[in-house]
Amino acid sequence: MLCIAPILLGIGSPSPARAQDSAATFTALRAVDGRMAGIAYRLTTANVALCRETAPTPGWAIHAIDQYDAPLRDQARRSFGFETPIAVEAVVPGSPAAAAGVREGDSIVAIDGKRVDGAAPGKTATSAARDAVTATIAALPADRPLRVDLLRDGKPRSVTIAASPGCRSAFEVLLGPGMDASADGRIVQIAVRFFERYTDDEVAVVVAHELAHNILHHATRLDAAGVKRGLLSEVGRNGRLFRLTEDQADLLGMYLLRNAGYDPRIAVRFWRDHGGDVDGGLFRSRTHPSSAARAKALEAEIARIPANAPKPYVPPIIATVDQPLE
Repeated sequence: MLCIAPILLGIGSPSPARAQDSAATFTALRAVDGRMAGIAYRLTTANVALCRETAPTPGWAIHAIDQYDAPLRDQARRSFGFETPIAVEAVVPGSPAAAAGVREGDSIVAIDGKRVDGAAPGKTATSAARDAVTATIAALPADRPLRVDLLRDGKPRSVTIAASPGCRSAFEVLLGPGMDASADGRIVQIAVRFFERYTDDEVAVVVAHELAHNILHHATRLDAAGVKRGLLSEVGRNGRLFRLTEDQADLLGMYLLRNAGYDPRIAVRFWRDHGGDVDGGLFRSRTHPSSAARAKALEAEIARIPANAPKPYVPPIIATVDQPLE
């Protein structure tokens, strides 16, 4: 499941020129969110055999009207529909949602018979309503069809989306000038700048790396190991364990790419060609390996893949998910 969570700021009533700019912004947001949805759907469904936690994965991006600041909500309704508080922003081509006839702009009335209508949006932008629907879907059995009641141009529609299990993780595109990417065990967050700079295959390298953190339960295991964050994260045992999780996420991320039909060598090329943009170059955090080291380690790991390795291939590192970090 995927959603855009950034807050769009606006003050007062938009002028015609500003409304036009807002409409262009919403169109761009939908395009980026659709790209993220496609990458996330491909990675999570192809690697479900590697994931302990699974969830229904229809192949869409959903969002809520109250994710947008109050002055921009009228424009959001014109751009996205929002006949109910939750709507489908983008649909992955060829996905079960697409096959069931779900379209971008459809408003969601109920999921599996449970209505999703929330309270009237407040003045402050929030992703709470979107997150609640995401959690509702994630809690349903991943191996069963998903029944969804929709509203399109005032006309109710009910669709049944074929079962499509995927690794359980939410995905989010963040606005802003930074080149940030993170995973906390529940959600993968990627800065919009990645989509501005790189192809979808290259962005998939970053998404796969962060998804690998979630699959390997790194956030929980680091907490269990008592590691310190902040300034202390870069020194001594803290730095060593953070570096270990980064190395593991690089390697598993490569396998996630391979299982999803990407050329695994795109990970090598990405870190070799663009790693300096991401790891900070001379100002690189000590919790992360250098881009050159990452490329070299991935190249060596690719050489170790058995010639007849199936897809999906479950690499040995998956067996470490229950092991303490030490």
